[in-house]
Amino acid sequence: MAITRRHSGPRMSQAVEHAGTVYLAGQVAGDPSQGVAGQTTQILAQIDSLLKECGSDKSKLLSATIYLADIRGFGEMNGIWDAWVDKKNPPARATVEARLAGAQYLVEIAIIAAK
Repeated sequence: MAITRRHSGPRMSQAVEHAGTVYLAGQVAGDPSQGVAGQTTQILAQIDSLLKECGSDKSKLLSATIYLADIRGFGEMNGIWDAWVDKKNPPARATVEARLAGAQYLVEIAIIAAK
């Protein structure tokens, strides 16, 4: 089966498609000067865009892993997530506190979706 890689660089691809499944790299905010809500909003817009490019959408999410630099932002992130997620088709999800790649990043979200 074919593997399609999108927005690839020397280290990683932003999206990989294989066997009807889309794997997105962990997404972080383009403007990390914003707080948890602002960063989450940006990330979810990026996810929408990448999924669309791959022929999928948020109604086909299978799994989401959300990384928070500080778990105290859980409620704020959930407020944005809950308004965005397809309520009829929510994915399996884990949220963990983790040190992210840079101190400016408060949220990172990785997605697996069906096509």
